[in-house]
Formats: sequence, structure tokens, C-alpha cells
Amino acid sequence: MALKIVVLAKQVPDTRNVGKDAMTAEGTVNRAALPAIFNPEDLNALEQALRLKEQNPGSTVGILTMGPPRAGEIIRQGLYRGADTGWLLTDRLFAGADTLATSYALATAIKKIGDVDIVIGGRQAIDGDTAQVGPQVAQKLGLNQVTYVEEVKEVKEVNGVKKVTVKRVIDGGVETVEAPLPVVITVNGSAAPCRPQNAKLVMKYKRATCPMERPAEGTPYDYLYEERPELNLNQWSVADVDGDVMQCGLNGSPTKVKAIKNIVFQAKESKTLTASDADIEGMIKELLEEKIIG
Repeated sequence: MALKIVVLAKQVPDTRNVGKDAMTAEGTVNRAALPAIFNPEDLNALEQALRLKEQNPGSTVGILTMGPPRAGEIIRQGLYRGADTGWLLTDRLFAGADTLATSYALATAIKKIGDVDIVIGGRQAIDGDTAQVGPQVAQKLGLNQVTYVEEVKEVKEVNGVKKVTVKRVIDGGVETVEAPLPVVITVNGSAAPCRPQNAKLVMKYKRATCPMERPAEGTPYDYLYEERPELNLNQWSVADVDGDVMQCGLNGSPTKVKAIKNIVFQAKESKTLTASDADIEGMIKELLEEKIIG
């Protein structure tokens, strides 16, 4: 059974290794001070997509990402692992998007791609930790969704209906869920890690670029893009996906961050409590007064 699979992936700053220069004076993330990486849980999602491709001959896997031109690196990393194609949404009008505007942009791109059977992405990105984009994409496209997935087991056709079977994590255990296609799936970081990059695929796609990344005419290797069409990655603007500019980027983002504070707890602020009734009663009273609990 041939499937058309789209992997939602994001290039993110590596917030797992935050130093003193990670924040700007204005309280925003200093992206220049942090290395840009493939969002970890999106890699877990890519692995599940590639396994489905192997199980279902004739299937294709495409990487869909939104960001500046340098985000094309995410598509290349997908190609190095076995993906077939990719689409980069890049436009100044996409800049400053919160989850609502991001999901709108991704949904319009998926509509343009067309006839997608499975949309799969990580549960959340490490630079936001909201876990909202996947479900919002599903809602905007009117598709079924399954979240917190650890394993995509199989896709089968029963009485003319294609269905996917997945294992997902719930409080206190796991459950097996069956959902009809088309479907949106979000994958946990506890799922199988993504396979390493394949050396042959790296050599094949290392010069794959979007138009805005492409070397100028007359520079080495500029001739390759006419001779090898697979090196031409898709690049779409708001107009290319027929997007509404008022629902993209800052225009379409009701979430506004007013301030970010870096709080460092000092040792002198700590307290040592015993298991006595008096200490416990005092701690509860203090928490109530400070409205930490209520």
C-alpha cells in the first residue's frame, strides 16, 4: 500500500545547552549564540515515517518545515536518512509566528501538497514546549489525530478503509489505538531514535538547496541544479500556499511574550525541614500565605 507521508520538522536552537549568552538584553532567545539543530522529537517522528515507508512499498516521505533559508538544512538531514523530498516555508510574513500562526501556515502547505495520508511530527519543540502545533494542524485540516505516540505499528486496509494502528502513552500505561486515514500523529521522545545519516545519501544530496540558498551563477557546482532535478528543494512563500497574511507571522499570533526572567536560586534561600509536625505545619502555612498552593 503506497502512502504519502509528510513529516513536520523544525530547526530549533539547542536549548539543552544554554549558556550565559543564551538571552538577549530584550529578554528574547539569542539564536546566534545557540547551535541550530533538528528538533529531537521530530527526529523520532521521522524514524516512524521511514519505517512506514519500508513496510509499504511505493510510499514517499517528505519533510515540511518553516523558517529562514538556513532551515533548508533540516530537509537535507531528512534526505540523508531516507526522505524523498521537502518543502521550506520561508517568507518574512511568516516571522514571529506563535503556535496558532505556525499551524495555519503548515496546514495551508499541506493542502497545497495534497492527497496526504499521514502527517507526523514530534510531540513538541524544545524551544517552545507547547505541544500545540500538531493538534492545531489536525483541527485546521479537519483530520483525525493521535498524540503521544511511541510506535506506529502498521497501516492496513479493511473493507476499503485505510487505518493506522499505533501504541501511545497514557497515564498509568499504554494503549493501542486504531485511526482511519488521513491522520495527524505526534510522537514522543521515548519512541525509537532516528537512524543515522546514510553516507551514500549524504553524497547524493549534500548540494540539495532551496532557491534562496543556491550559489550564484558562475560559482562551482551551479550547473548541477539543471542536470539533477532532485537537488532543487521546494521553497514556498505565503503567496505560494495561498495564505492569508493576517493569519501568518505576527499578524496571526495572539500570543505576546511581555517579559522573560532568568531566575537563579541562591543557596541562602533554601531551608532545611525536619519531619516534625511543627515544621510541616509551618511549611503549609507559608505556602498558603504566598499563594503557592490554595
